[in-house]
Amino acid sequence: MTMATTGLALPMLGMMLLTLLVWLTMFVTRVGFARKHKLDIEQFKTPADVQALIPGDQSAPSNNFKNLFELPVIFYALCLYLTATSQVDGFYINCAWAFLALRALHSLIHCSYNRVAHRFAIYILSSIVLWVMVFRAFFAAI
Repeated sequence: MTMATTGLALPMLGMMLLTLLVWLTMFVTRVGFARKHKLDIEQFKTPADVQALIPGDQSAPSNNFKNLFELPVIFYALCLYLTATSQVDGFYINCAWAFLALRALHSLIHCSYNRVAHRFAIYILSSIVLWVMVFRAFFAAI
């Protein structure tokens, strides 16, 4: 196995693990809130019901979970593209690790103290890393 075939695998798997951790946080938060307030599971039939029942400070893990299916989807697709076309190099690997680290920090902030200015700064940095990867791949392809 070479860097071109395995170099992006660990950052991709790391993103999947991050998604699992946020999902578990969301699950524990929701179940804990429902038990504490003696809510019936039937009250959670639709996303609108969940939003109405669970206050904003308890919804952060859910919102972060949704975030992990936005820009990270482009990250996954790009990593697969780069691997399939044997374009993986040190630059892409470093960017992939940076993206993972920044997204993990974003999730940590979002699911804990949730300071928007901090979260937004990390979001912008992670987005820049991803778009640099995308533009580099695009210009290499044309």
